[in-house]
Amino acid sequence: MKEITAQELEELLNKGEDVELIDVREPFEVKFGKVPQAKNIPLQELLTNMDQLDKDKEYILICRSGNRSGMAGQFLEMQGYKTVNVVDGMLGWRGEMEYDVD
Repeated sequence: MKEITAQELEELLNKGEDVELIDVREPFEVKFGKVPQAKNIPLQELLTNMDQLDKDKEYILICRSGNRSGMAGQFLEMQGYKTVNVVDGMLGWRGEMEYDVD
């Protein structure tokens, strides 16, 4: 599985790269902020809804620290998906944030 840092992810997004970014944190964690382009699919839901993912796409996975996203990436790769783990997760993210306000 490939790995990138949060800063490298920010650089990709700033260049306008088209990325499939999945935040595997729980909804209560995402309320404290997420990368604007990220789609929140909690880890447990991701593993039970893999059939909604496209094996031809590469997915960048992020969580708080890189641990859960790393586990998700390993599992998805064993199922034939292409993944990239953000090794320092949201702890390393310094870019723009989106907040869920409800």
